[in-house]
Amino acid sequence: MGLFDKLFGGGKKRDSKETVETRGLHMPDLNIPIDEKFTIHFRKNGGKFLYCDSFSEITEALNNIIVENDWQDHPFFVMNNSLQEKFSKKGFTFTNEKKNSDVFFTTCEHLIAQNGSILVCSNQLNEKKLNELPDNIIVFATTSQLVDSIGEGLKTIKKKYGHSIPANITTLKHFQSNNDNADDFLTYGSSSKNLYLLFLEDL
Repeated sequence: MGLFDKLFGGGKKRDSKETVETRGLHMPDLNIPIDEKFTIHFRKNGGKFLYCDSFSEITEALNNIIVENDWQDHPFFVMNNSLQEKFSKKGFTFTNEKKNSDVFFTTCEHLIAQNGSILVCSNQLNEKKLNELPDNIIVFATTSQLVDSIGEGLKTIKKKYGHSIPANITTLKHFQSNNDNADDFLTYGSSSKNLYLLFLEDL
């Protein structure tokens, strides 16, 4: 099985997937595992999901993304020094200037299963708005960052940072258009991104 075929939950529990996708937006969630729920909604939003068992698989997946998009001569725009240091050791190149790159590489705070979105804040974006970011985004996240709802994610952030709650909290939700979300009126006026999620198993 190729790395790009290792889409999380790929092919499994198809009946649950079809049932969730055909339910109304405001219907109560079915009792399915949080990781499967996230995967269903994330894909529906148009995101590209790569599940990896180890950091070596993460670097392999990242190299495959670079080759697939012909980004060999495109340094990644990054605002997280520790992330840059971690991946620079593997031979990836970065820039701290957005004008020098059309790919943004980042971490996140949480992955929201309820709607397949990615919760970020000033720790990842500084003071930039989503429409100020490159059109291509690669997010590095782990299974321990999965939460069921935005409310749960915000509570975790508050508990983690105490009185120093980061600013600029928002969600990445609208990714490259697909047949499932092309007619979603909620995407109107939003900044749609071509987004890859590198998802590392850490539990």
